[in-house]
Amino acid sequence: MNNLRLVLPDPVPEPDLTAPAIKYEPIGRMLVDRGKIAHTDLDHALKIQGHIDAPLGEIMVSEGLLAKRDVLGALAAQCHAQDADLDLEPPEPKMAACLPADVCLRHGVVPWKRDGLRILVATSSPADFAALCQTMKRRGLSLFPVIVDELQIQSHLSRLYGDELAQKAATRVPSAESCRSWASAGQHRLRWAAALCGGLLAACMLAPAWTFTLGVLWAVLTLLMTTGMKAAAFAAQLAHKPPPRRINYDLGTAKFRLPRVSILVPLLKEKEIAGQLIARLSGLTYPKSLLNVVLVLEEGDTMTRETIARTELPDWMSVIEVPGAGDLTTKPRALNYALDFCRGSIIGVWDAEDWPEADQIERVVTRFNEAPQNVVCLQGVLDYYNSRTNWLSRCFTIEYATWWRVILPGIAKLGLVLPLGGTTLFFRRDGLEKLGGWDAHNVTEDADLGVRLARHGYVTELLPTVTHEEATSRAWPWVRQRSRWLKGFMITYFVHMRHPGQLLRDLGLKRFLGLQTIFLATFSQFAAAPLLWSFWLSFAGMTHPVELTLGASVMWGFVGLFVLSELLSVAMGIYAVSGRAHRHLIGYVPTMMFYFTLGALASYKALWEMVQAPFFWDKTQHGVSTQTDVT
Repeated sequence: MNNLRLVLPDPVPEPDLTAPAIKYEPIGRMLVDRGKIAHTDLDHALKIQGHIDAPLGEIMVSEGLLAKRDVLGALAAQCHAQDADLDLEPPEPKMAACLPADVCLRHGVVPWKRDGLRILVATSSPADFAALCQTMKRRGLSLFPVIVDELQIQSHLSRLYGDELAQKAATRVPSAESCRSWASAGQHRLRWAAALCGGLLAACMLAPAWTFTLGVLWAVLTLLMTTGMKAAAFAAQLAHKPPPRRINYDLGTAKFRLPRVSILVPLLKEKEIAGQLIARLSGLTYPKSLLNVVLVLEEGDTMTRETIARTELPDWMSVIEVPGAGDLTTKPRALNYALDFCRGSIIGVWDAEDWPEADQIERVVTRFNEAPQNVVCLQGVLDYYNSRTNWLSRCFTIEYATWWRVILPGIAKLGLVLPLGGTTLFFRRDGLEKLGGWDAHNVTEDADLGVRLARHGYVTELLPTVTHEEATSRAWPWVRQRSRWLKGFMITYFVHMRHPGQLLRDLGLKRFLGLQTIFLATFSQFAAAPLLWSFWLSFAGMTHPVELTLGASVMWGFVGLFVLSELLSVAMGIYAVSGRAHRHLIGYVPTMMFYFTLGALASYKALWEMVQAPFFWDKTQHGVSTQTDVT
């Protein structure tokens, strides 16, 4: 704490900003002298601190050696400051003018009161306050510390600067890489949609056979693209033997200081999940003094707030409420807002219903420590814990197993762009902030972020750690969820295809073509599925329209491709669920063709919303299923 003298008791002289730094008595010694802890407890905490990047006081609290109020009291005595309770005596709104929001967030402080020429600043860390004084001393401000619980500081930072930070959260991604401009183009999209529908209707009336044939040709082309990618991914996965499961991580063998990790858990209208979530995350084995789990709520979400109020949160969990921003209530906006309140150098994302493996964070920090600096994102594997609920949940589990255990690893080995999942994501914080976080208007912010990572030269890796989720087990909620995903895929595609030449230069030809397949062809396969299903008419002896326009040989060639694609899907599904955990699903793999009929309906809902409600977030309700396969 250079060039600063921290003296608070009243009356006091004005601080001499050129005075030499004050040497504080170590907080551990103070706590021993006060009889709060024993020497053996202090030695235990110091030994842990040798391995992890956390303040000694937080370690002792997380180890249950003393209460947080004892640490705050010792900090106040250490820097000759007073303590305060901001909930009993909150800062007035005018105090926001005393310090900029970004400065407060960077140093973990909030302006509390004015006392003449002095500004009393609430802090939970004298070191951070000293850094603040160095930042602000050129402005001639006289700042004095008041020791306050960190959770109170976060709460009142949000109260003082919430509107400003919410606006920043909505526009964090550069406009050229965001879909927010769609808000002003609604009438334009409506006219285009009306023109396309009118043209299609006219074509069907004038030349129905050829109109149907052209639709089939597009369906077959995109089927060829997706089948080719799946086959290549399957072959790449079969050719690469998966690495053996890593043995349990031992904190004492770490050759690096463990970093602080912040996990964002966005919640919306959750009335069942909060208690289960806390119980599941409590099983994590990463040091709790380095774990900062942030439950992210929308300001008007009284249901979730009341649910959490009935639950006692551990010290390593906190709650951030995101101020309202008109009609925009999306997960990525909430993530952007909460990001500023995180303390970790690694930022993770879990969903409300997630059940991560106990050593997942250890695996993440170990890989980030070993990986090159351009590896900015680690994506874990997603699975479902309620696969036995009904047929729909079984098929959903098969689909996810195929995607996460076959297709996505194969895509990664092929060097294509990885569309991220919405959970079990971990980022180097500096890289995530350079990208601008998440696009607050994109309803598949994860897939969009995966493309932006690749375009900016960053690398995403798949990590062999599993998080279990709840599979949607009812038909209409499945359609609603899938329509949001498909809508977001197409919006992401159109955003990045605004300038195809630049996208080609950013990604290279192979990844550019892969992006066309992953986004455009995948959506087309859902929307054009009924055209492909019409090939089953040929097996029933009926004349197919393509046979009339292009001939029987061409038609049977298309049928052969269709059947080959179905057989490939069955083979991949069986391979994906052949492990011990999913073996009970093998018999259901052939029924997947019926499962995907719901996808066509979801695609048409997605097309309608792309025109009418591109930013509408169709919420998936969690906590529906009580059955679990996880032990």
